[in-house]
Amino acid sequence: MRRVQLLRDGFAEHPALDAAVSHALLRRVAAGEVPPSLRLYRPGATLAFGRLDRLRPGYDDAVAAARAHGFEPVQRLPGGHAAAYHGESLVLDLVGAEADPIASVHDRFGHTARLLAEALRALGADARVGEVPGEFCPGRYTVNARGAVKLVGTAQRLVRGAWLLSASLVVRDAAPVRAVLDEVYARLGLAWEPATAVALEDEVPGVGLDATERALLEAFAPAADGRLDQETLALARRLESGHRPG
Repeated sequence: MRRVQLLRDGFAEHPALDAAVSHALLRRVAAGEVPPSLRLYRPGATLAFGRLDRLRPGYDDAVAAARAHGFEPVQRLPGGHAAAYHGESLVLDLVGAEADPIASVHDRFGHTARLLAEALRALGADARVGEVPGEFCPGRYTVNARGAVKLVGTAQRLVRGAWLLSASLVVRDAAPVRAVLDEVYARLGLAWEPATAVALEDEVPGVGLDATERALLEAFAPAADGRLDQETLALARRLESGHRPG
């Protein structure tokens, strides 16, 4: 991947705004108003629902279950099913410009997954790329450990002229993530195996957020730090309500 600006802006107290910032960046990159970006941030406790989840009969109950567990429900922009993360997690958003983003969707998934696996191997995990039987939000570009448990999930959203690829990683304390996903998936009527959801620290004891961030940045090698500009933030605030459950 060519070098892009690095953004570290996050809004842990406002998960819907975090989702809206990703949406705003995608729109503005597509319009040529801001450069391609890598955004790496520490989220708040979030239950990120996919668009297909919203169509399931148990969606409203799943939203209520997320809140009962202390996870703020949001509608994420990329596809896939529900994913959960919290303050001991990292979210990485890549936003790029491309005339035909559909043509390279699988290459982009594969390349990003390999970089993620490379970063986690540098920390000591036996990280591989491939779906784990029974994982939440299953996908062929999951980054797993030992072929047995899920470490990172990835999803994309494409628009004319640009793409967003988002990845989430629980670094420490997987128990609340398993608990909320177990109830949410039951409400949505989706089968999964809770034992497949782990934190990176379960594979690399003692690892923390700082070391994981450094490994990710070394693997992706973005350009100099940038800052979220006021126009993008203003657009995100206008889009924020659309990322709350309706």
